[in-house]
Amino acid sequence: MTDTAAPYAATLELLERLIAFPTVSAESNLDLIDFADAHLIGAGFQTHRLPDPSGRKAGLLARLGPAGLGGVLLSAHSDVVPVEGQHWTRAPFQLTREGGRLYGRGTTDMKGYLASMLSLAARAAKQPPERPLMLAISYDEEVGCAGIRQMLPGYKALGWQPELCIVGEPTEMRSATGHKGKAAFVATCHGSAGHSSLAPRYVNALHIAAEFIGVLRRIQDDYAASSAQDTGYDVPYSTVHAGRMQGGTALNIVPDHARIEFELRHLPFDTPDDFLSRLRQEADQILHPFRARDGAAEIKMEATNSYPGLEIAPDHEAVRRVGALSGSHEVIKVTYGTEAGYFAQFGIPTVVCGPGDMEGQGHKADEYITMEQLGSCDRMMDRLLIQLGA
Repeated sequence: MTDTAAPYAATLELLERLIAFPTVSAESNLDLIDFADAHLIGAGFQTHRLPDPSGRKAGLLARLGPAGLGGVLLSAHSDVVPVEGQHWTRAPFQLTREGGRLYGRGTTDMKGYLASMLSLAARAAKQPPERPLMLAISYDEEVGCAGIRQMLPGYKALGWQPELCIVGEPTEMRSATGHKGKAAFVATCHGSAGHSSLAPRYVNALHIAAEFIGVLRRIQDDYAASSAQDTGYDVPYSTVHAGRMQGGTALNIVPDHARIEFELRHLPFDTPDDFLSRLRQEADQILHPFRARDGAAEIKMEATNSYPGLEIAPDHEAVRRVGALSGSHEVIKVTYGTEAGYFAQFGIPTVVCGPGDMEGQGHKADEYITMEQLGSCDRMMDRLLIQLGA
């Protein structure tokens, strides 16, 4: 079943306001949070603002309905990716309506869903639900889900335990039951500096780094060859990626340091701990011949960020419920990460489902969402309100 009704006028007005807030992750989101907070208080919600340590950003939790457990939690992030370096033909922080498309940074990822959430809140105020409706608005999702991680103690303190969480990342209104977890790392390779005319006497840190990257490639090859795979993903195995290597100061100086940034995007059975354990063993083997020349040769590894994956059974009642709400019973897995794994860790059945197409529209110049997709999201919110006993 596909919904073809247009989005509510109130949803479009809210989306226009939200797009006008340039909430790039490097900037403050407080103006947007102030707007959402006032909107939700006006709709009768109890709100809880959760500032970040800097005071420049905040998350927002809101609840309408009776006390106690149960109900549904809707989750969205407020930040967007930058527009610098992209060729936009429309103003990125101004909603542009053309035909059946709505253009602007964040329309798909994911202010369209956020606008539909806030529009639902206003309708719920006129038809108070018999079971709780909860909303979560986070920050810094686009930089490794950092904001929701900082919000978790505040969320836990409230004692909310909804029976379902829907994270509204763009899935074209299909139910996404899984995504890989991610762990990001930095490896710093230490050698010994000297004049390049005497290079063989010293330990070149870039040579250590090159061999380290070779290890990352071998581990990747092993993941690809493993029988432990999940064909629900476009790439059905865990992936290792080296994104940046830096080192050295001048051509005539043997570099004594090099830095590699790398990541693991992993299936549930390929844990970061197991990955690091193997990597440390391989690193020790790399260093043996280098330490014969200089005992100070070293590889130091540091984890810089991580977020959990998501895995919920396709036949779980929560998945069937979201399918009924969204109007689509198609079940998928997504390549990108979300905040869903954090809610799942609290024992909340969590599904990713929202309007828009991440691959086709997210993070691109002239980002847009279709009127049809946003309208489908509004219909999902209507069905949810009915389910909650309004």
